[in-house]
Amino acid sequence: MTSISPVRVMQRLEVASGRFSLRRYPLRQRETLRAWDAADEYLLNHLGRDITGRLLIINDSFGALGCALSGYRPTLQSDSYLSHWSTRENLAANRLDSDQVRLISSLDEPSDQYDLVLIRVTKTLALLEHELIQLKPHLTASSRVIGCGMVKQIHSSTLQLFERIIGPTHTSLAKKKARLIFATVDTDIDLPVSPYPVSYPLEGSAYQLVNHANVFSRDQLDIGTRLLLQHIPVNADYRDIIDLGCGNGVVGLMAAQRNPDARLHFVDESAMAVASAEATFTGAGLSNPACFRQGDALSGFAPASADLILCNPPFHQGSVVGDATAWRMFNQARRVLRHGGELRIIGNRHLNYHVKLKRLFGNARQVAADPKFVVLKSFKTG
Repeated sequence: MTSISPVRVMQRLEVASGRFSLRRYPLRQRETLRAWDAADEYLLNHLGRDITGRLLIINDSFGALGCALSGYRPTLQSDSYLSHWSTRENLAANRLDSDQVRLISSLDEPSDQYDLVLIRVTKTLALLEHELIQLKPHLTASSRVIGCGMVKQIHSSTLQLFERIIGPTHTSLAKKKARLIFATVDTDIDLPVSPYPVSYPLEGSAYQLVNHANVFSRDQLDIGTRLLLQHIPVNADYRDIIDLGCGNGVVGLMAAQRNPDARLHFVDESAMAVASAEATFTGAGLSNPACFRQGDALSGFAPASADLILCNPPFHQGSVVGDATAWRMFNQARRVLRHGGELRIIGNRHLNYHVKLKRLFGNARQVAADPKFVVLKSFKTG
């Protein structure tokens, strides 16, 4: 019997609106995670075909909601490049018209009044707060607002946000560890001003770090990045430096300051991160040329196009903890580095990134360490 490559296997979502073959992007060998969870199923089966009017979906993870509800011509709003990529690919795989689903980023203002809004609750309360404030002017008293998430993601603070911004809120019973949130629109509630983006000074400098709602280390510099900043290399031969997973752009900013002849490239999967990095860098007034890109790590970069890549890799994707994202970043970094180019990273000690780097590059050296973090570097020699 001929075996099927694991990366080609699709999983089928069966809900009231139909059956859909879905995958998570980027595709991985031996993928065991689905492109949806019990909260998506709960929401879709609750709705059935009781959908009329204009539909907005916020934070669809991998396109499950967008595909299942594409017939209602929804608008999908997300901060995630992977969410939009997965949605496009899954629509095509199910032979659904991509024109039926309008994709917008978390920085885009919704352009309509909506009769039904579906919100996947994220682990970042600040992002949810931003989204609800942005949403409220596009609701009427008769609009339906339904949130969904796993029980572990929904806290009293989550419900308080819906209450404070949208109106009276209650939850469903839990099913398969998932729960729905129902908020009634109260048009008499005064719309608060969004506190985002926020900024704070980079200690020991005149720079301000700008942070939109979904940016890591939004309120203060995290201790891992603090260590990496102390060990950014200087080389007059650097032509191109990449801040990979740039967040608010502080690593690329300091690399630019120390290498004034280098071109900087800021890239992140989050639209809000890229916008934050651009605002941070522009406000700093440095003369380095710079570009800013939302994407899947280094997928859009040409081979042998960078001399230095700096990275504080995430050890989770959404609520899933693991090193798959970091491993993907390291592999792409090796492709994008020029001969003799360097990848320099910061990571928790227990993640043992040096093992992966040595396997991939053939070399890995420790630059610095503290009780929790380690700075590592690898050179492209082959």
